[in-house]
Amino acid sequence: MTDTRATILVPGRIHPRVLERLQDRFEILNVPVGEYPDLSAEDAARVRGIAVSGSVSEAWMERLPALEIIANFGVGYDGVDAGAAARRGIIVTNTPDVLNDEVADTTIALLLNTLREFYTAERYLRDGRWVSEGPYRLTPLSLRGRHVGLYGLGRIGLEIAKRLEPFKVKISYHTRSPRSGIDYAHHDSLEALAEAVDTLICIVPKTPETFKAIDAKILKALGPNGVLINVGRGWSVDEEALVAALNEGTIAAAGLDVFQDEPTVPQSLLDAPNTSLLPHVASASVPTRNAMADLVADNIIGWFDRRQVLTPVPETPVVGA
Repeated sequence: MTDTRATILVPGRIHPRVLERLQDRFEILNVPVGEYPDLSAEDAARVRGIAVSGSVSEAWMERLPALEIIANFGVGYDGVDAGAAARRGIIVTNTPDVLNDEVADTTIALLLNTLREFYTAERYLRDGRWVSEGPYRLTPLSLRGRHVGLYGLGRIGLEIAKRLEPFKVKISYHTRSPRSGIDYAHHDSLEALAEAVDTLICIVPKTPETFKAIDAKILKALGPNGVLINVGRGWSVDEEALVAALNEGTIAAAGLDVFQDEPTVPQSLLDAPNTSLLPHVASASVPTRNAMADLVADNIIGWFDRRQVLTPVPETPVVGA
C-alpha cells in the first residue's frame, strides 16, 4: 500500500490532473517558485517527493533532506539538476514517449504552414480579400522535392522522419554519432547537414552544446531556399541571427514553436517576413497533456508503492530498494 505519510512538494503550477491523481494518496504542499523552497524546517524535513513543471536546483535539494524522487512534467528536464540528484541518491523521472506523436504531428503541420502559408491564406479569405482582390498568391515555397535535415534523431525525431517519408522528401540527420539501423544519411556536423539540405528541423534538447548552435553560419549554409523549423528549444537558435537571415533573404522562411525567452517573443521576430510562429503548443492537446500528467503521478505512486518508476532519466537509473 502507498505510504500515505509521504509528503509531495509542488513548486508553482502543474497540470491539475497530477494533483487529482496524488491528493488522495499523499500530502500535497504547494509552494511558490523561488531560490529556495518557502517552507518551515519541519515541513521541509517531511518532503519526500517533488512533482514539478519547471526547475529544481541543488539548492532546493539541500533544503529537503528526506527527498527521494523528483517527477518532472515534460520530456525535457534541463531545469532539474539531475547530476546533483544523482549524487544525492534522488531519482529523477520525466515524461518521454507519451508526447512523441503530438509533437511530430505538430512539426509536420508547422512545416507545411510555413511553406504554404495556410494561416495567411485563411486570413485572406476571412478578410474578404478573395472576393475583392482575387485568388491568393501562388506560394513561392513547397514541400515537393525538398531535402529535410533533422538536427537530432531521438524518439521524437524518428517520429518526425517517419511522417516525412510519405511526402517523398529526402531525409538526412545530424547527431553526435550515427544511429544504427537507420537508412537516412548521417552528417558528422550541423554545418555539413545545413549545407546538404534545404530544410532544417531542430529537435535537440537544451544542453551546453546546443546553445545557439543554429547561428549565422548555419543559416548561411542552409541557403536562400532554406527553411528552418524549431520544435526543440528556443535555446538552440540565435534569434538575432535568424531575424537578420530572414530580412536579408539569407534563408527563405522559418517556423518556430519555441523561443529563447518564453513567453516573450522579440518584436523583430514578430515583424520578420515569412515566419510561422506558435506559442509552444507542440504537445498542447488535452489527451497528450493528460497522459503526461498520468506519467508524473504513476512515477511517484510507483516509487512509494514498489520502489520502482516507469521513466527514470539516464543520470539516475533506479536501483531497487
